Amino acid sequence: MRVLITGGCGFLGSNLAAAFMADGDEIVILDALFRKGSASNLHWLKKQAKQHQLHFHQGDIAECEEVRSVFRRYSSFDYVCHVAGQVAMTTSLQDPRRDLQTNVVGTFNVLEAVREYCPDALVAYSSTNKVYGDLAWIRTEETETRYCLPNHPEGLDETLPLDFSTPYGCSKGAADQYVRDWARVYGLKTVVFRHSSIYGGRQFASFDQGWVGWFCQQALAQQQAHLNGLAISPFNIAGTGKQVRDVLHADDLVKLYRCAYGMRDMMVGEIFNIGGGITNSLSLLELFEILSQILQIPPLVYRNESRRASDQDCFIAAIAKAQSILGWSPQVNCEAGLKKMLSWAQELI
Repeated sequence: MRVLITGGCGFLGSNLAAAFMADGDEIVILDALFRKGSASNLHWLKKQAKQHQLHFHQGDIAECEEVRSVFRRYSSFDYVCHVAGQVAMTTSLQDPRRDLQTNVVGTFNVLEAVREYCPDALVAYSSTNKVYGDLAWIRTEETETRYCLPNHPEGLDETLPLDFSTPYGCSKGAADQYVRDWARVYGLKTVVFRHSSIYGGRQFASFDQGWVGWFCQQALAQQQAHLNGLAISPFNIAGTGKQVRDVLHADDLVKLYRCAYGMRDMMVGEIFNIGGGITNSLSLLELFEILSQILQIPPLVYRNESRRASDQDCFIAAIAKAQSILGWSPQVNCEAGLKKMLSWAQELI
């Protein structure tokens, strides 16, 4: 099949592109190369591609004509994986206009191009759990290492009310609803994945985006200091460290997008909460313990900073709907995934 991947040189996009190319599919990437690591991911993808299998177009999805020109050139696509976006809450607070242009206007441009050029294609949109806001109204309990959701033992499902907060939550939430409504109003085949925390290879993590990868890098730095007999430099964390997310490895995410295409005729405005589920939920403190055990070093050294505004104390996706409809469930457990992530983070040092 022919697949368009917006943001195909990013973390999620490059993993999708590599997997689809391995299946023999033709891949078209539209990416502005704004993010750190995107040029490196493009180079990595080009080395794997067979002749005429990979087509790259540098462009900004916020520019309508740039999006339309890609659709005109290829006439049609079977699958549109719309994973381009501004993905950091802190960046959205600093530049809310750019956040809106990328996430809202860019998504609108993609949807309208699909409607004009390939209305039978499946459109999969990468959304976020931040569309639910800070969830302060949900009761939590605090243990020694984490916050818990006593009234939601299997996690939070898709019936949660939307409550956009921060420019990032507003822009992703608005785009999320455009994707859903273009199915209802125009009959497009669309599916929205509201992701929890994703990690894996090809992720160039930073302090404000890609927290699992970022803390893997800090753990490796402290391991190196221990091996060399150097003083340990502490890293910073926001809040108590008891905040919880369910983590999902990129390998499982690729399988999810494949499952959605296999069930494409059922994907008309469907929405799924996606994450590692309750069995792959971690607090920061629990993550640090696992990392120190894997690396065989003393407990990680860190400093606490103020809690981030609009942060969720605990989000764990209830994934029963994805399991039931798509036949999908995570296969990479936390420890195996973290070992893979440490190997990738080691390459970045």
